[in-house]
Amino acid sequence: MKIGVVGFGRRISGVIYGPVKELAPDIRITGIVDPDEKGARSRLSEQDSKEAVFYKTLGEMVRKAKPDALFIGTRCNLHTPYAIQAARYDIPLFLEKPVAISMQQAVSLEKAFEKSKCRVVVSFPLRVSPLCSFTRERIEEGAVGEPVHIMAWNYVSYGTVYWEQEYRNYKITQGLFLQKGTHDLDYMMYLMGSPIVKVGAMATFMKIFGGKKPSGLVCSKCKEAETCLESPANRKRNRSGPHEKDHPCIYSVDCGSLKTGTNEDTSSAVVEFASGAHGVYTQVFFTRRDAHARGSTLSGYMGTLGFDWYKNQLNYTRHHEPFSDTVNTDPGMNHFGGDLELARDLVKLVKDSRFKSRTPIETGLASVYTCLAAKESYLKGRFVKVRQVGQ
Repeated sequence: MKIGVVGFGRRISGVIYGPVKELAPDIRITGIVDPDEKGARSRLSEQDSKEAVFYKTLGEMVRKAKPDALFIGTRCNLHTPYAIQAARYDIPLFLEKPVAISMQQAVSLEKAFEKSKCRVVVSFPLRVSPLCSFTRERIEEGAVGEPVHIMAWNYVSYGTVYWEQEYRNYKITQGLFLQKGTHDLDYMMYLMGSPIVKVGAMATFMKIFGGKKPSGLVCSKCKEAETCLESPANRKRNRSGPHEKDHPCIYSVDCGSLKTGTNEDTSSAVVEFASGAHGVYTQVFFTRRDAHARGSTLSGYMGTLGFDWYKNQLNYTRHHEPFSDTVNTDPGMNHFGGDLELARDLVKLVKDSRFKSRTPIETGLASVYTCLAAKESYLKGRFVKVRQVGQ
């Protein structure tokens, strides 16, 4: 199984050498498109470093390396351009999220795939994680009756990465609905069995992160490192993470501004589904340690299902019987077990031309359209209709 990669960074190399190789030990990376050849080569296995050839374009790599599968793991702003190129080929594609960062990109991407034979696995591990899939099975069995309401949350304990790593480059990410919420809004639609059609959103900026510290400032060159709670020494002392190495200042002008665009400290949305049901979603990026939480509570007349990935637990309450259940899942899995499921789908796409991905390009587009509506909503202060795939 020969693999061609566009953008061989940490995430995509982890997926390939982790769950994909676990399922298909004979994989070989034979072609790479990446301007940082030195960095990419440092991530290659000893065997692949001997065989992998670096190409300037995806088209050249497809012609010469003849890969059985393509992986796109570039920076977010390049996902769409390369995916549009990949749509020309009948080669299974693993595409990182978000699949687009603007309406123009999303519409162009949808158009490119209208008649494409390229089958896609969008990197939505939450949707296919065992806990989420198990919850959906209970819903289909009638555990709650008709789903009427969902509440979902994401309290991120490692949120500073969005201000001290390249995620803070707003031109590339376009905010944390697209960067982070794209996962959650996708699985909410999956669980409810219905697309989101309208969004009302709010966001809070620069109350916690961002600021006016000099461009290029790092902790090791800062006079306030001894007192700053985000310095490596204080993070180590307080066990507040997410890492304890020297890093760019999270209060720097490099984090952007309200004028030029910047990530939100926290953001929330009220959503309406095509079914007539509604729900709420909120994400918070300044929580730490065991305040982390990610999951949802879903209700219908017959019952309520609630789960949290960090607790690896699902709770089911029957509304009209004196019984409640708790189901536990195995801990310690990458992306709560979702990465292995995504890899399973990718391998099946290569081996079976009839197999259908559980996270096709349509799921990526539906999530992006919802995220873009949420952005428009908090910028304009009103509810916004969500563009629907195929319309």
